Order: sequence, then structure tokens, then C-alpha cells
Amino acid sequence: MWTVIHVAHQEEEAQRIKEKLNTEGFLVKFRKIGKLDDAIFELLVPESEAGEAHGVINNQY
Repeated sequence: MWTVIHVAHQEEEAQRIKEKLNTEGFLVKFRKIGKLDDAIFELLVPESEAGEAHGVINNQY
């Protein structure tokens, strides 16, 4: 099961975090929620990796 670990307000931010997590060895996907300027982007990882991936985000951003 996939778990949301971060919500970004810009696609560029979501992509940057996704690339960092990929570099650290995590499987990551993001999905757009909403339309146009009101959209947010959820970053998801497998549930078993959520705690560790969240820690990487907290240490980097």
C-alpha cells in the first residue's frame, strides 16, 4: 500500500523531493490533486518505507 508522506504546493517542489528520495533508494510517486493553480501534489512511498522517507524529507527541507 502507498502512503502520502508529503504534500507540495508546486510541481517543481514535488519533483525535486521525488528525485532526492529516488537518489536515496526509495520508490516514490506523486499525484496531482485539483486543477490548475489550485492543485497540490502528494508524494507517496510504500507504507513500509514511509517513516524513513519522511525522515529524509525532514532532514533536507
